[in-house]
Amino acid sequence: MIYQSNSLKVDWLENGIAELSFDLQGESVNKFNQATVEDLTAALDALEAEAGIKGLLVTSAKSVFIVGADITEFTSLFDAGADTIKRFGGVNSANFNRLESLGFPTAVAINGFALGGGFEVCLACDFRVMSSAARVGLPETKLGILPGWGGTVRLPRIIGVDEALMWIATAKDQRPDAALKVGAVDSVVEPDKLREVALATLQRAIEGSLDYQARRAAKRGPLPLDDTEATMAFFTIKSMIAQQAGRNYPAPVAAATAVETARTMSLDQALEVEANTFVELAQTPVARALVGVYLADQLLGKKARAWQKKADLKVERAAVLGAGIMGGGIAYQSAYTGTPIKMKDIAQEGIDLGLEEAGKLLSKRVARGRMTAAKMAEALNRIDPTMSYEGFDQIDIVVEAVVENPKVKQAVLAEVEKNVRDDAVLASNTSTISISFLAEALQRPENFCGMHFFNPVHAMPLVEVIRGAKTSDNAVARTVAYANALGKKAVVVKDCPGFLVNRVLFPYFDGFSKLLRDGADFQAVDKVMERWGMPMGPAYLIDVVGIDTAVHAGGVMAEGFPDRMALDFKTPAEIMFEAGRLGQKNDKGFYDYIPDKRGKLKKTPTEVAYELLAPHVAERREFSEEEIVARMMVPMATEMARCLEEGIVESPAEADLALLYGIGFPPFRGGVMRWVDTIGLEQFIAMAETCKGLGKTYEPTEGMRAKLANNETYYG
Repeated sequence: MIYQSNSLKVDWLENGIAELSFDLQGESVNKFNQATVEDLTAALDALEAEAGIKGLLVTSAKSVFIVGADITEFTSLFDAGADTIKRFGGVNSANFNRLESLGFPTAVAINGFALGGGFEVCLACDFRVMSSAARVGLPETKLGILPGWGGTVRLPRIIGVDEALMWIATAKDQRPDAALKVGAVDSVVEPDKLREVALATLQRAIEGSLDYQARRAAKRGPLPLDDTEATMAFFTIKSMIAQQAGRNYPAPVAAATAVETARTMSLDQALEVEANTFVELAQTPVARALVGVYLADQLLGKKARAWQKKADLKVERAAVLGAGIMGGGIAYQSAYTGTPIKMKDIAQEGIDLGLEEAGKLLSKRVARGRMTAAKMAEALNRIDPTMSYEGFDQIDIVVEAVVENPKVKQAVLAEVEKNVRDDAVLASNTSTISISFLAEALQRPENFCGMHFFNPVHAMPLVEVIRGAKTSDNAVARTVAYANALGKKAVVVKDCPGFLVNRVLFPYFDGFSKLLRDGADFQAVDKVMERWGMPMGPAYLIDVVGIDTAVHAGGVMAEGFPDRMALDFKTPAEIMFEAGRLGQKNDKGFYDYIPDKRGKLKKTPTEVAYELLAPHVAERREFSEEEIVARMMVPMATEMARCLEEGIVESPAEADLALLYGIGFPPFRGGVMRWVDTIGLEQFIAMAETCKGLGKTYEPTEGMRAKLANNETYYG
């Protein structure tokens, strides 16, 4: 044994070859936490001091190689200041330099995932052999930073500038064939041959038939581009990256700029450019937000897995009541992810529509090469269309997705309860109706909860699992387990009007209504909120949701929270609804929707909407961007604060992810409560003061004021 610690060991093999094997104790995967970085430093000390080593094999003792840095350490690290960030990065960057400079060749056997720092250590090795089941990549720009341990320096010198910058900017995992094609790895082999081929490659380098010194020289020198080639290459690719990333995500362009700045430099100089850029990005609000989103997603997954463990059984057979678009979407998702599902409707037309929806979604996957025709057939065979309850006694969970009418839903739920096992879980895909109220029609309310999917089901990650007054833990657990099986992100919330997402969304819509009432142009509001980061402005979003749906849900919210959500004027959505404009449902709402050459509906401004609004709103006037943002966002934030204070949702992290996954809240802001933390409660309350007199939704909660007084934040 040459060296051993809790994260890695170095031992002798045969023929003068040593093996450095990563094996982080107490963890299911390897990652570069601070302890592992320190251990690697000590291991390199031992390797440099050991006599007789002819070559080094780098491996993982786990089923994956290294997933990257320990992101749980980033929050405290990024808050510690530039010097600390640079020191942390510098230690492992120096480690990789030392690995690359050892007096003998190195080869790495890449199994499972080698991401971020896990791939950067591979780039520091002389030869890379990859399992056909592995993935490699540099995902750092997803976190608002860039590869900080040599990735921006070595990868362009190995695979070329264009390919390297696309890998870095898109932050995608790369398949073995793609990695081999561009030269990021030297060979791809079946998993059972990985070690054998890596050792054989290393042996060839030891014997001199593979020139490892030439490889090192290429990584240490400038990029092989003259000034003209460099100018053209970087101008083109930076323009493309900037267009794809958008102005709110600076990391991809910063990475490209770092590569360009360092193109004529030596390794050490280029690494200094990379390190300085990393420090700058790490201290931005965007990096803090995106790291926060990552950590919140980890928390959400951990909670979902904990709920799944509490479930009394695995959901092996499901059913959906009500076919149509929503039912067909649920059936598709269940069938595609492997859980057989019955799709029941009272009419053949509904069954046909549901099957058409599922078939259309599966066909798209086949057309895009993401599924074979045979797999599509298997998925369709998992959908069992029916107009009877035959076989429902074998069902583990039933999702009711009929019309959003309380009496109809209660009748359907009471009927299905008589046709399922006593332990079957019933779940309603309602978006507004109280779960406790619906449960009044049931004999076993403990087996009932909400399972609110977002439309379109296949595209929206979020599922709200709603606990009614009598819902049991097991009903929640089985429903979360089913959501997990569907590949969805489940957030468990308590019952209240609108649950979580709609309860928070409608004050945002009310802010929009008041802006138009006071003379704002809805197109101007849309543009401001889209520049702020929303995927679509409020008028466009209402059109997409469906104006009839928005009006109905708005009525539910007004009835549920009359002190702040009952408006004393006719809303713009109500005006459009009364004029028969339902949004994209009938191609006319705030905007007209005209099919383009591909048949996709194109949003088109229309004077009709302005003419309809004119008798009900003030004379048109301009509002500043700051005023529009304040009037739109303050109500959303105060309502989310109330939800947290009332325990509707357990944590700010879950609250923020619900908005990210449910309505596309901009990730670079981290969520509404992360946004409040970023600007600070003092500034937020000052922002709310500018809207004084607009209603209770603009009043900061007592909890918010208490946090400010105690110098607290939502994320601590």
